[in-house]
Amino acid sequence: FSVDSLVAGGIVLLAGVISLTGYIHNFIFVCFAMFLGGVAWLALLSNLNLAAQISVPSWVRARAMAIYFMLFFFGGMAGGSLLWGAFANNIGIANTLYIAGASLICGLFLTRSFSLGDREGLNLSPSLHWPAPDVVIDMDHEDGPVLVTVEYEIDPNRSNEFKEALQKIRQSRVGDGAMHWGLFHDTENSARFVENFIVESWAEHLRQHDRVTNTDKANQEKAWSFHIGNSKPKVSHYLNVI
Repeated sequence: FSVDSLVAGGIVLLAGVISLTGYIHNFIFVCFAMFLGGVAWLALLSNLNLAAQISVPSWVRARAMAIYFMLFFFGGMAGGSLLWGAFANNIGIANTLYIAGASLICGLFLTRSFSLGDREGLNLSPSLHWPAPDVVIDMDHEDGPVLVTVEYEIDPNRSNEFKEALQKIRQSRVGDGAMHWGLFHDTENSARFVENFIVESWAEHLRQHDRVTNTDKANQEKAWSFHIGNSKPKVSHYLNVI
């Protein structure tokens, strides 16, 4: 079963258990329902934890998991306790459990367009394929901001395909620390496009070299395949001085 199927099944089962515990008053049946609820909860917990870990590259995984656990997991439990406690205080425990179960089903429908398994096939290990930048001026690693440009020569008839391919490049640049990203079209040369992005400092740009993943490499190779120049796209680095 896919991660999305397991999570959806766990949500449906947990919603049913929550709703039934508001209706059933037989102790044996409640225990059986709670057992099924535990199965659903463990299925949800393990698969959501897995999805959170595989969705981010290794260099940021510790921070991402810290945010996931502290803000969404433990924060959600604390906030949910306050919310459902307030509901139970005003409308009763049984009605609160019915609403909680219905909310889970509504949430499942509202998030059906998002897939947890989309990133399962991604290779987020570092590719280390970016060459070290050439530097001929004296500079400190904390100097910046730094502007990086990439110049492309593209067949005008394939410009829309190229722009679509650059969308994944934009996600990579911003995800790896770029404060700004843009793609510009030369008004005097319909074949010339210039990609640029700005990072906070030279040290931050060097970190980008270590953060680029194998999936980013594949996206870059696809974007660069549109380049029709005699050599590779020209990459330039500029240091802010004023």
